[in-house]
Amino acid sequence: MNNKTETNNAAVVHSLTKLSKEPLFPLGLVCATPAALDLLDHNGVNATPYFSRHQHGDYGTLCAEDIEQNRLSIQHEMRILSAYEIGKDRIYIITEADRSVTTMLLTGEY
Repeated sequence: MNNKTETNNAAVVHSLTKLSKEPLFPLGLVCATPAALDLLDHNGVNATPYFSRHQHGDYGTLCAEDIEQNRLSIQHEMRILSAYEIGKDRIYIITEADRSVTTMLLTGEY
């Protein structure tokens, strides 16, 4: 198997059927960088569903190790990361360990 195939197989997209009915953690203050807001605006996309997916356990396109790390992070109050594809770009959503703030940002800002 070549590296490209292995890399593609490592990407995992959470099924919407695996979402928690209840939020898994508080978001705290919700914010986004200007560049992330510009990307959403350019693509006609609302940020709210992405924050909700993040909070309910749909972490977007992450490798299996990052998903497992998020599960541990929820249990042990560490930082939680999600990544979502929007057009040709990727946004990240990060909830800080103390749950005081959740930020949406672009790849280059991460």
